[in-house]
Amino acid sequence: MAGLVRKSLDTPEDVRPFEENMGDVALVNLDAGPIGRATFKPGWQWSKHVKPIAQTDSCQAAHMGYFMSGRMKVVMDDGEEEEYGPGDFGVIPPGHDAWVLGDEPCVVIDWQGFADYAKR
Repeated sequence: MAGLVRKSLDTPEDVRPFEENMGDVALVNLDAGPIGRATFKPGWQWSKHVKPIAQTDSCQAAHMGYFMSGRMKVVMDDGEEEEYGPGDFGVIPPGHDAWVLGDEPCVVIDWQGFADYAKR
């Protein structure tokens, strides 16, 4: 069993910016994998600001995260959709588009889907 670990998303080990300066994901690495805090600026949309980096038709990352602020709409490839906001916990399978709703940045902590997210 490992001892205590302390890391901070305020001093991340990796930062990956989105296209057009529409936010970024900050990462810290743990033995179990990376944990990320994404900041999506108003107007951000996966298909516009991450798709050029990922080069897939839709987001193929599985996400398990907590929405700290802002609002986001997620639409699955099969048409299922959901809106998330502050205090929500979301499990989002691969095969989706997403975008920020409103004029407040959406901040999400993700325990699962950021290992290769927005990685050039």
